[in-house]
Amino acid sequence: MAQIPNLDNAPINLISIREQSQKELINILKNIRGKKCLVIDPKLGDSLSLIIQTSLLKEHGVELRHLSADHIQTDCTKVVYLVRSQPNLIRHICSNIHHDESKGLQREYHVYFVPRRTVVCEKVLEEEKLHNMVTIGEYPLYIVPMDEDVLSFELDLAYKECQVDGDTSSLWHIAKAIHKLEFSFGVIPNLRAKGKASVRVADILNRMQAEEPVNSSDMVMPEINTLILLDREVDMVTPLCSQLTYEGLLDEFLNIKNGSIELDASIMGLQQEGKKTKVPLNSTDKLFKEIRDLNFEVVVQILRQKATSMKQDYTEMTTTSQSVSELKDFVKKLNSLPEITRHINLAQHLTTFTSKPSFLGQLDMEHTIVESQSYDICFDYIEELIHKQEPLTTVLRLLILFSVTNSGLPKKHFDYLRRELLHSYGSEHITTLNNLEKAGLFKKQESRSNWLTIKRALQLVVEDTDTANPNDISYVFSGYAPLSIRLIQHAIRSGWRPVEEILKLLPGPHLETKRGAFSNSPSFDSLSGVSTGIAKVPDGRRALVLVVFVGGVTFAEISALRFLCSQEGMAYDLIIAATKIVDGQTLVETFMEKLG
Repeated sequence: MAQIPNLDNAPINLISIREQSQKELINILKNIRGKKCLVIDPKLGDSLSLIIQTSLLKEHGVELRHLSADHIQTDCTKVVYLVRSQPNLIRHICSNIHHDESKGLQREYHVYFVPRRTVVCEKVLEEEKLHNMVTIGEYPLYIVPMDEDVLSFELDLAYKECQVDGDTSSLWHIAKAIHKLEFSFGVIPNLRAKGKASVRVADILNRMQAEEPVNSSDMVMPEINTLILLDREVDMVTPLCSQLTYEGLLDEFLNIKNGSIELDASIMGLQQEGKKTKVPLNSTDKLFKEIRDLNFEVVVQILRQKATSMKQDYTEMTTTSQSVSELKDFVKKLNSLPEITRHINLAQHLTTFTSKPSFLGQLDMEHTIVESQSYDICFDYIEELIHKQEPLTTVLRLLILFSVTNSGLPKKHFDYLRRELLHSYGSEHITTLNNLEKAGLFKKQESRSNWLTIKRALQLVVEDTDTANPNDISYVFSGYAPLSIRLIQHAIRSGWRPVEEILKLLPGPHLETKRGAFSNSPSFDSLSGVSTGIAKVPDGRRALVLVVFVGGVTFAEISALRFLCSQEGMAYDLIIAATKIVDGQTLVETFMEKLG
């Protein structure tokens, strides 16, 4: 199981949110007396590992199993299924129960849906004639704290469901999660949203507040000052570019899952041939907290300095006589040695990927596409990748970036590349291409692209970016400032009004509104900094902004937001929430589907 992150330094009390989720799960288990087998769907198991320790579950007489198509082996007479509300998972449960029946086993079955029951899932139980045999309940897990400033709603497929399947149930889920936060921290008085899905979430949230109001007495100041909702659709350029921060690259190449990575033990210098080891990555690791958001080039230098300094100290220790206090200081330094070793091993492993000509070529091409100056060079490069049969996700990632920055491709080029893709990778990928077209990610050009206008107006391409001493968010992509974060910068500083014309060029409507008891209060007009006098909450803390990405956020964007927070004159703290933490590959993969 992953390491549970330390939330002591969170800008709001996230520990209470986590403890509430723990308590709700333990109450479910307590109410089913005696020994029981808890069967969890594996994806949900990953999320739960950030909420509760396995040992705590075992204290309540629980035997743990993972749900799969295989039948459950257990001596328990009580079986509790804890699953996300997905029909395919319910079919696994039905198959398990039918298998028990065929063996003549008498068991008591409980199915708990996360975060809530759905008609579709209950219908599967009815069709299988099992609805009378199972007790149904809900485990309302809407929010998983990933770190002290990052929350996940764990909705992997939200973006694809909204864009391709027309299923907007995830938007209700996001609104419910935010409303749940409001019950703990008060009604958020300022709301800014951009994008179709975000405006819809704002609407559902206001409806929830009308139907089930948070009692915010006029005297109590809400802990979160502003909510900014942003659709992934508004900025699809950023997640398709290769992240160049340390944490971003770890995710790109080693796939961070729920705050940890799994890799060969030998990479981490462990003598366990062929075995895998899990490395937790969160702010509990002090060195990781220091370097996670930096450009990778800088991280390598910092680790080198730390190792050299340690070596010098060691040499001094062994060659000169030291006082007791100097010895004590040295031992203190030695305590950080495991962290330094861990990150030197990881950085060394990352370098094997980042130094490959294929990766450097891809980076170069991403910059060329974002610059939007050389259409033919980009087209030829993508065509060549297709003919070389490079990994399909790599090709689609560049192709979508190319299509998005050009507002689609001319019909002749669109048809040609589509045909070549199916020819190279097999006609079963036609469903994937249809999904991408439906989502507007790889499509025929219907109007002129306004990417150049947006890029110039928001200064998205920054020449001579100093990655070592950055003064702008563009350091996270070595020269490209994420569009999403530029918009958030404006939303915090001065609201939408000054960038209204640019917002109209981007997908979906935008909205700026006041809510709750403070909707008439002039002091909540903007977050433009100290001058307006609202940047500090009465007890002296900085004002807090909750930024929600509907459709996923990348680690590079999180790093850019943390960078903004650390800047002088920025008088607010940020909490970042998202349907899921994504990168170019995982985002593209959600649209990939084989025919049949």
